[in-house]
Amino acid sequence: MSMTADVMGASVLGAVHDYGDQALLLEFDRTSDVLAWTEAIRRADLLGVIDIVPASRTVLIKLAGPRYQAPTRQRLAKIQVTPDIYADPASPAGGVDVEIEVIYDGPDLDEVARLTGLGTDQVVAAHTATPWRVGFGGFAPGFAYLIGGDPQLEVPRRAEPRTKVPVGAVGLAAEFSGIYPRESPGGWQLIGRTGAVLWDVDRESPALLTPGMTVRFRAIG
Repeated sequence: MSMTADVMGASVLGAVHDYGDQALLLEFDRTSDVLAWTEAIRRADLLGVIDIVPASRTVLIKLAGPRYQAPTRQRLAKIQVTPDIYADPASPAGGVDVEIEVIYDGPDLDEVARLTGLGTDQVVAAHTATPWRVGFGGFAPGFAYLIGGDPQLEVPRRAEPRTKVPVGAVGLAAEFSGIYPRESPGGWQLIGRTGAVLWDVDRESPALLTPGMTVRFRAIG
C-alpha cells in the first residue's frame, strides 16, 4: 500500500482554510502528519511562502501577500508525501543531536508511574531509552514539544496546573515531553529536572532545541 497522499485528498479534504488573506491553515489528525507535510512543503519551495509554522495538529503557511493565496492552494494539491518524508519526522533514526542530562526526582514521577502502570524506574527507562524528536516550538522562547517517545508514557496533563514550575523542569503531557525554559505556570506532569539552558540570546542559535532535532535524555544523580 502506497504511503503517498494528496494534501487535498480524502484524508484532509476540507482541512485547508484561508487564514486572513495572507495565510493558509492546514489541519491534520496527527502530529506526525503535521511534521511530514511541513517537511514536504519546505522541500516544495512554493512561490510566495515566507514561513511555515507547525503546531500540534495544524500547519500555518504565511504568504507574501493576498495574491499568493489561491495559487498556493492549487500548488498544495500537487504535493505528495512520499514514504521517506512521512516516516522520518515521527521516527528518529541515526545520530542524536542533543543529549540532555536529567535528575529524575520530579514531583509527579510517582503519579506518572501510577497512570502508566510502570514502576518509577521503568518510567525513567522508558523516557531515556528512545530518542525524541523536536516537533515544534511552544508557549515560551526555547520550549520545544518533543515527540516520538515511548507510547507507554502518554499521560494527561495535571487536573490542577501549577502556578509556578521551575526552570529546567522536565515534563510529560499527552504524547509529548518537554523542558520548561523558564519559571512559569504549567500543567505538565513533572518527572525530573535538568541544568540544560534551553534559551540563551547570546548563543548563535538562542534555542537549544529546534524542529527536526533528535534528543536523548540521560539519567544522572
